[in-house]
Amino acid sequence: MNARSSDAWATCFAAGGPIGERVAVVVAHPDDETLWAGALLGRLDDGVLIHLTDGAPADNADARQRGFPTRDSYAAARAAELDLALAALGYRGARKAYGIRDQEAVFATDALIERLTTDLAGVAAVVTHPYEGGHPDHDAAALAVRRAADRVGAAVVEFACYHKRDGNRVFGAFWPGSAEKTRALSPDESARIDAALRAHASQAHVFGDWRPAHEHWRAAPTYDFAAPPPPDEALYDDFGWTMTTSRWRDIAAW
Repeated sequence: MNARSSDAWATCFAAGGPIGERVAVVVAHPDDETLWAGALLGRLDDGVLIHLTDGAPADNADARQRGFPTRDSYAAARAAELDLALAALGYRGARKAYGIRDQEAVFATDALIERLTTDLAGVAAVVTHPYEGGHPDHDAAALAVRRAADRVGAAVVEFACYHKRDGNRVFGAFWPGSAEKTRALSPDESARIDAALRAHASQAHVFGDWRPAHEHWRAAPTYDFAAPPPPDEALYDDFGWTMTTSRWRDIAAW
């Protein structure tokens, strides 16, 4: 069992020093690692970075909009961008890619929990998304990581991601509630993250010129995943996707 609490790990991450223990970072898509945990990745001496999806939806709409002929070519481009981004961040740890299609992680919840249970064995802490309705894959990551981490006794810490508030998408902030630890990024860290986000060129339409100025960490709250996310609404319900927060909860409850 992990001897350090999730809150203590959040404090540790916010301190900004190197991390010697084995820590996993589990994200939904290529670019999430840079946006929300980019500075941390460069401080991990024994990191495990896990991407649940390849960032390409099953239909070709996103691929075509970004100038790619097929879903597979779009996924390959995102993988190549990730390589460049991680080099810019200075990440040298282990990497695993589960290859689920974008927006479909919730369909694989049971399999994700089983695989994460294996891949998180021996990890002291795992960092992942909050359950805040920003994206269905973010919410699936929050669910699967919590279940797997409970099995292996790892602490769970969340990074601030994005959610809907007052009708707008709010970047790099938690929905108000649980106590958080915040740390300003250094100029060098900011420069590395900027370079890494530029490497994720196909996603510039999502984050544009926005850049994180701070890290935000908190111990993962105890969620009721059968209930709406804490904002009581999901940002992705506004996107016209077939996956809605109501459908997500129905599938997650299987």
